[in-house]
Amino acid sequence: MRGLDTATLLYLGVALVVAATIHEFAHAYVADRLGDPTPRAQGRLTLNPLAHLDPLGSILILLAGFGWAKPVQINPMHFRDWRRDTIIVAAAGPLANITLLFALGVPFKLGLLDFGGSTVDRLLVTVIQINAMLAVFNLIPVPPLDGSKILMGLLPPAQAVSYARLQPYGVFILLLLVMTNVLSVVLLGPMRWLITQATGTGYF
Repeated sequence: MRGLDTATLLYLGVALVVAATIHEFAHAYVADRLGDPTPRAQGRLTLNPLAHLDPLGSILILLAGFGWAKPVQINPMHFRDWRRDTIIVAAAGPLANITLLFALGVPFKLGLLDFGGSTVDRLLVTVIQINAMLAVFNLIPVPPLDGSKILMGLLPPAQAVSYARLQPYGVFILLLLVMTNVLSVVLLGPMRWLITQATGTGYF
């Protein structure tokens, strides 16, 4: 990411609002379509950013380049197949971010926009970067991230129970990954690959 000057903070703020809102709305929408009324009852079936932004996660995205939004609560008891549908709901957020970054990458891939530094270029690049970050970060299989829910649904029951015991320690594991700089290493490669595929350039 660029230095945190005023313009960059503005771009990051806009990108955060767009990416986090799309991510959490996708969770809520898919859960609702699969029969769980919980997100709708909690006011999460909306594109209003105020329903989705998490204060701490938002600040971390602005300052550290990674973070999270307010998780959408679901009740798997409402699903027809709780294991399959929980995986689908968990995957919906990262897939929404990936879909959006590929859609925004089209003008760059077609040569209609470049990375020359205009306001529109910089804003779209930042939105693409934040969407890539949210998608990759949330697919890490550490509780409470989406990747942990996907892995939980894929594991055999006995292994899933053992894996579930990590949930109380998930935040501490993530903090350890941050402090040792492992998280940045894990995120950077997949983010670069996604952005390169979406925009047709190795700019990032």
